[in-house]
Amino acid sequence: MSETEERRRTGIFRTKSVEQSMADTDDPSTRLRRNLSTWDLIVFGVAVVIGAGIFTLTARTAGDLAGPSVSISFVIAAVACALAALCYAEFASTVPVAGSAYTFSYATFGEFVAWIIGWDLILELAVGAAAVSKGWSVYLNTVLGYVFDFDSSQVTATVLHLGGLSVDWGALLLVVTLATLLTIGTKLSSRVSMVITGIKVLVVIFVIVLGLFYVKAANYTPFVPPSQPGGAGHSGIEQSLFSLLAGGDGSSFGVFGLLAGASLVFFAFIGFDIVATTAEETKNPQRSVPRGIFGSLSIVTVLYVAVSLVLVGMVSYQQLATTVKPDGSSSKKTLATAFSVNGVDWAAQIISVGALAGLTTVVMVMMLGQVRITFAMSRDGLLPRKLARTSRRGTPARATIAVSVLVAIAATFFEADKLEEMVNVGTLFAFVLVSAGVIVLRRTRPDLKRAFRVPWVPVIPVLAILACLWLMLNLTVLTWLRFIVWMVIGVVLYFAYSKRHSLMGKRERGEAIEPEPVAAREP
Repeated sequence: MSETEERRRTGIFRTKSVEQSMADTDDPSTRLRRNLSTWDLIVFGVAVVIGAGIFTLTARTAGDLAGPSVSISFVIAAVACALAALCYAEFASTVPVAGSAYTFSYATFGEFVAWIIGWDLILELAVGAAAVSKGWSVYLNTVLGYVFDFDSSQVTATVLHLGGLSVDWGALLLVVTLATLLTIGTKLSSRVSMVITGIKVLVVIFVIVLGLFYVKAANYTPFVPPSQPGGAGHSGIEQSLFSLLAGGDGSSFGVFGLLAGASLVFFAFIGFDIVATTAEETKNPQRSVPRGIFGSLSIVTVLYVAVSLVLVGMVSYQQLATTVKPDGSSSKKTLATAFSVNGVDWAAQIISVGALAGLTTVVMVMMLGQVRITFAMSRDGLLPRKLARTSRRGTPARATIAVSVLVAIAATFFEADKLEEMVNVGTLFAFVLVSAGVIVLRRTRPDLKRAFRVPWVPVIPVLAILACLWLMLNLTVLTWLRFIVWMVIGVVLYFAYSKRHSLMGKRERGEAIEPEPVAAREP
């Protein structure tokens, strides 16, 4: 063993072997039930990806950043995701263990990097679930307005004001309901998700078909609008990092806007990687996980591009721009805006119901993914080990409750700012490390059985890394500053708690590891 390899295998660079990761899945106290099929994984992927992105993000990106070329932004983001998906598929088929990018990084780059990835995934999944729950509550208020005939733009029925405290009971209701489903069982969650996903896919197809009747060729010109210096909130530290480094005045429209749009709509694709977190609960992960990843990614890419083309064909992109109200607040356009402009208000009601269904499954699968990440980190001792204890139903009940409580508190009592870019930067960073991990593991463990192999290694992984780094560069300077602060907090937590309680660290120091008693498992 070389000096470099020895250094990587000890201290904060210690790696957890693939064999050890697989052995941990047989521990009776932390064993997950394998009952998911390929179709279940595709449903999970489509369920989490088709949500806020298609109903709100498409219109905002077209109006503020890319214009009619928003469809190209989606294609660029999809290509980056596809390259990263190839790397995820190889890892998931080689190491079918809960934890996704966290587990993969532990096997290649070591414990510290694995912790950082796990911390990033909290940003993607838990924080994202809280923010989307707030959006779900807004759509619930709109639907209640249709049912009980009140103006939802003036009355917020889903928020109670108790003294100086605002309680969003709509978001709380959603989180509690989904937490119950996830605790009962992953298979049941998949069945519920399948029904709701079917509804929202039908709504998306309805939008595409109906919208075609209102498309006007003139709205596609200019396809890439000329750059506008500054723009609505896209100058200074709110412009893309690439635009700032290249000396641009802003990232509204033009080439900078097109690229910034790709980095923003990347948020719409986040979720396919969650399929990899369920590998340990899949009947045949070597076959089903790659198919689940590529199946869901293919379906949503076609739907996203089709919706974006119809949207910008129905109305001028200028009518989709964010407007600033006299009180300083902003009004963001949605998919329903295009139909309202064309006098098809009844379609907006159908879209609202579809958005409500869409956001339901987004929150469900985000919580599912975060629970599996928490479960994997707890099983390794980087978080309290008691969270890794499974119930008799084979679900990580304690981790589910812990994650649900945190998401519920954030969604119920705090205002959720727009977190799309914050979520994006963490996810793209994880994609970079997973792609690099394929190259590392091919060299360090060529003997491992790989049911799926990325073609043309190292070319494809390198392209995936470059594509993700490119998208990261086109995120705003403010997003990068927030990301750095988030990383600093994560580093402090690692050295304050996780490093001392790591099971790999205890084995390294020769300390005894007490097994979790099976009899103490929850019902």
